[in-house]
Amino acid sequence: MANAVINIRMDENIKRDAEALFGELGLNMSTAVNIFIRQTIRQRKIPFEISIAPDSGDPVRPPFQSGHMKGKVRMGDDFNAPLDDFKEYMK
Repeated sequence: MANAVINIRMDENIKRDAEALFGELGLNMSTAVNIFIRQTIRQRKIPFEISIAPDSGDPVRPPFQSGHMKGKVRMGDDFNAPLDDFKEYMK
């Protein structure tokens, strides 16, 4: 089987960090990329989860803001009434 050459552009710091990690694992960059591609083909999907970090400022789903409903939500006076009814039922 003939080998094909692929050129990939990436940040120099990312490349350096990846090469260091792969070296610790006994791999080189080419082997690591081949593992990724083979797993992608075998699983027919990216072999790990890809998601948007909650603090990335995603315009579709803004980050959750604790307390943003403060003063807008009110508990009813009879909040415990269903629980009281259940306790009475269980006697």
